[in-house]
Amino acid sequence: MTTPQSVPTLGTHPAAGANPSRAETRDRLSNATYDLLVIGGGILGTSVAWHAAQSGLRVAMVDAGDFAGATSSASSKLVHGGLRYLQTGAVKLVAENHHERRVLAKDVAPHLVNPLTFYLPVYKGGPVGAAKLGAGVFAYSALSAFGDGVGKVISPAKAQAANPGLRTDNLKAVAVYYDHQMNDSRVAVMTVRAAVESGAVVLNHAEVTGLRFTHGKVTGAELKDRTDGAEFGVNARVVLNATGPWVDHLRTMEDKGAAPSIRLSKGAHIVMKRKSPWKAAMATPIDKYRITFALPWEDQLLLGTTDTAYEGDPADVRATEEDIQQILDEAAFSIQDADLDRDLMTYAFAGLRVLPGGPGDVAQAKRETVVSEGKGGMLSVAGGKWTTYRHIGRTVMSKLAKLPGSPLTEEMEPISSLVRRTPLPGVSNPNAVAHRLLVDREPGSRMDPLTARHLASHYGSLSFDIARLANENPELAERIHPDGPEIWAQVVYARDHEWAETVDDVLRRRTTLTIRGLDSEDVRAKVKGMLGDKG
Repeated sequence: MTTPQSVPTLGTHPAAGANPSRAETRDRLSNATYDLLVIGGGILGTSVAWHAAQSGLRVAMVDAGDFAGATSSASSKLVHGGLRYLQTGAVKLVAENHHERRVLAKDVAPHLVNPLTFYLPVYKGGPVGAAKLGAGVFAYSALSAFGDGVGKVISPAKAQAANPGLRTDNLKAVAVYYDHQMNDSRVAVMTVRAAVESGAVVLNHAEVTGLRFTHGKVTGAELKDRTDGAEFGVNARVVLNATGPWVDHLRTMEDKGAAPSIRLSKGAHIVMKRKSPWKAAMATPIDKYRITFALPWEDQLLLGTTDTAYEGDPADVRATEEDIQQILDEAAFSIQDADLDRDLMTYAFAGLRVLPGGPGDVAQAKRETVVSEGKGGMLSVAGGKWTTYRHIGRTVMSKLAKLPGSPLTEEMEPISSLVRRTPLPGVSNPNAVAHRLLVDREPGSRMDPLTARHLASHYGSLSFDIARLANENPELAERIHPDGPEIWAQVVYARDHEWAETVDDVLRRRTTLTIRGLDSEDVRAKVKGMLGDKG
């Protein structure tokens, strides 16, 4: 592997066709009045920005951190119908979730959303019996028109043949159902790119320091660029507050007397090296309301999640030792001890669910979108889930259009006319892309099959742009770390085309180096050098 000292040969200057510089973007934001300013670049903000730009509106989107830098990159990585919602009778909701899941997997992002079989083990004395679960998974697959297969119950022996790490003591049966998963950070970046390709102007690491008002109405925001301290402002006819856990903080900028509208629940996860094959995910009931997951993800095993009330600063949320131990203890209900050795852990992270305000245990609180309109006309939206993020974006657009005096109603295309299955950039069959990456090589060049597969399933057809960088500079074709599939060309691509400004932007959200535990000091130093002034 190339040493950090060789950074200059890898290029520290943006390539032709790269995204505009931050200064150029600030100028664009400062010198126009936008139809819509979206504050917050998580799943809600990016979805609304994408849909609004598609409809022909002049859209700006800013985020104080990185795009999907908080809760939206700390999910369980699932695109699912919500099996547990069936027990509350939410049949229509499950059917709608299934529809969105299958549209994402088939039409919108087949290069980013992958099918995943789930095993739901039934243990003696557990909270749910085999007959009830068998009926549940059958109904669950029926609500998806059996598009992925038929939910069923299989024997413990058959289940353990596929997942040798399954604990079989007192195991009565295993229910099987089907969903999908994804890399949330990559889906977020692709959605931002889709919004930009539709005309949106975006800037991350840009903190809102105040709101602009005209005759008592919110008409923009004052901002500070966290990378260099530059201050600027944005004028907009409508402002959307999509700041997730910070939604009430921004609401108090609009109205100092605004009452709290949300509460927060912390969901922690840990990532483990896989000791044995995992051909299916595990979803083990802990009690009437909670399930613990063990998901094969990014060649690792993702375990979680917790569901505990959180009242601190959202910026300080992290997986504590107590969280990690709880996850391991709950995983031990259905996973053998050897697969849960602490030495196998590569990473731990936590995010915050935004829930409606109110009494009671957060684990029992409804997972629904919170919408409020402030006295200055700013619409604040929080909550939601990745599976239905496009649907939520359309719903928010409809609400924006109905705001009193909203200029959006006249100028934007009707929501119903938006292309409901517009694909994300790079849409393609990842198997075909991986094959071409291996076959269509420049003379003398080579690509590792693991790298080809990784690129295809994280960038789709945009992988060819990364391969071109590697062909032009052989050093960029080298792996960043020998134990991971990523290559140095991805760092250049993240810097020039995916708004990566910091080392963590690259290693945690544009690549999987951090979650694999491969972001060594040497790797971080070299990435910082490649970012140049950005790092």
